[in-house]
Amino acid sequence: MCGIAGFIGKGTEQDLDNMIRAVSHRGPDDQGKFLKGDIGLAHARLSIIDLSPAGHQPMADKDKKIWLTFNGEIYNFKELRAELEKTGKYRFQSQTDTEAIIYAWKEYGEKMFEKLDGMFAFALYETEKETLILASDRLGKKPLYWSIQNGTLLFGSELKALLAHQGFHKELDLASLDKYLFYEYVPAPQTIFKNAQKLEPATYLVYKNGQIKKQRYWKMDFNPSSVSETKAIAELDTLLSEAVKKRLVADVPLGILLSGGIDSSTIAYYAQKLTSDKIKTFSIGFREKSFDESSYAKLAADFLGTDHYHTVFTAENVMELIPSISEILDEPMADPSLLPTYLLSKFARHRVTVALSGDGNDELMAGYNTFQAHSLAGLYAKLPLFLKKTVAGALRLIPAGEKNFSLEYSAKKFIDDFEGRPELRHHRWMASFSDSERPLLYTPKIREVINKEVATDLLDEHLADVPGISFENKILYLYLKTYLPNDILVKTDRASMKTALEVRCPFLDRRIVEFINSLPYGYKYRGLSGKYILKQLMKDKLPPSIINRPKKGFGIPLARWLKYELRPLCEELLSPVVLRKQGIFDADMIERLKTEHYSGKKDRRKELWTLITFQLWFNRWFK
Repeated sequence: MCGIAGFIGKGTEQDLDNMIRAVSHRGPDDQGKFLKGDIGLAHARLSIIDLSPAGHQPMADKDKKIWLTFNGEIYNFKELRAELEKTGKYRFQSQTDTEAIIYAWKEYGEKMFEKLDGMFAFALYETEKETLILASDRLGKKPLYWSIQNGTLLFGSELKALLAHQGFHKELDLASLDKYLFYEYVPAPQTIFKNAQKLEPATYLVYKNGQIKKQRYWKMDFNPSSVSETKAIAELDTLLSEAVKKRLVADVPLGILLSGGIDSSTIAYYAQKLTSDKIKTFSIGFREKSFDESSYAKLAADFLGTDHYHTVFTAENVMELIPSISEILDEPMADPSLLPTYLLSKFARHRVTVALSGDGNDELMAGYNTFQAHSLAGLYAKLPLFLKKTVAGALRLIPAGEKNFSLEYSAKKFIDDFEGRPELRHHRWMASFSDSERPLLYTPKIREVINKEVATDLLDEHLADVPGISFENKILYLYLKTYLPNDILVKTDRASMKTALEVRCPFLDRRIVEFINSLPYGYKYRGLSGKYILKQLMKDKLPPSIINRPKKGFGIPLARWLKYELRPLCEELLSPVVLRKQGIFDADMIERLKTEHYSGKKDRRKELWTLITFQLWFNRWFK
């Protein structure tokens, strides 16, 4: 795992140095650059495969006609290399997957993407054709940002690489801000800056003579299979074993990030089964019981016999990190689990360089609590109007709670965001500010600019890609196209790479994704519970209390902290004086949100945290 950056157009060697230095935390082991004419490529290396100098990047073919700077891992590179060697055209100088990409491009061109199995983001330059190719993996596990500024194309693993080039012009994109306040992240392809974009998953971009061509090379398919449940369980067993096995290949120490949930415990099970030595597992805990999962992580580790490492963090440990959020992220994202994910990554990095995680399965197999809420919504919709009003009134009388997924908070979100198109209901439940609330947040001047924005238009664009699939699979598809690549994978990538830890996600193996997407929905969600087929597979392999425990997010006690420990920071960032000087948000409206939360009248944790995260980002990049 590494950091990449570069440009084609105007730029100096100092620009290139500044760009790669901005993402050097992603690759502390080595740095390299290629600069010739108007093309600059740079690389910060985290050595995982072939630790020798032969793995130095940017890397070129023997004729110096193709140059590559690459971030990620290609798990089938040995098979790809053997295939290329059989042609008799290529002699490899290293044991890296990087070199396999170079010669695969030379042999297959754009058809190469069909062959790549892994997570990646790369920039490849063909000197004779004067053509730059930027590419991202199928699910968006590895990030790649790009921008065209005054005829110069800039790219990098993180936005901060683009910002380090003297030609990049910073301008807040108000349309993206509005989407952020709904989704809690800026969805691809937009970024928080005007004229800067994220390269979408499963996409490559060709830049030649100032012209851009973007092409998607893979599309998720939900065509249902007729496989029996027994055969499906056996196939999932095989696929998981193979996915974990190929992700255990590394020339550096490796471990598992273990939460104690079924997903990470499943990965730990297969890793330990495939390894003769005890696999290292890592977990963290909190003193606040409703947020602490450490007992389940220990249970799983003891049951599987792993070499387990655990530590407990306090509120002070987490809060010390909060001012650094804008350094870990270079555009706002309001998922508070970024903080414990960073702490876990930092803890694991003391002993390993690569870690496997259970990320991705919630989106594949309907693992979120919103799916239970969706089931209940069908019953709620059938109630007579007077009963709906009675239920809604009763729920709003419940005092605001402070626990993770408190009854009061979940119930009120269910009622308040129930109405509207059912296929968008999950995103309304997960949103910070609804369509009716967001306009009230802005000053009149800002409101006038973004009043015509519709945050959910993006969801309709995604749904247009899959017109023939079932309603339930449309919901899953939206999670896989939005929440997974824009929140979950961003959080994991930035938190882990800030500590130079590579994280691999076996559930997001291409074959597993395609297989699970082909299964009947009832194999994924059944009886008010997601991950049905995985639970059937693991029922004899993990303790029942791991398999049957309810979903619990990797959260922090924000509701309480915002009333007490975080209140000074909240007041500092969201004071009327600061807001009026900034000119974006209506100070009176935000003062009301704070008062409601402090008094316990309403739980405004999501809204306030979303605003705080934006303010931290704004102060870092615009002051």
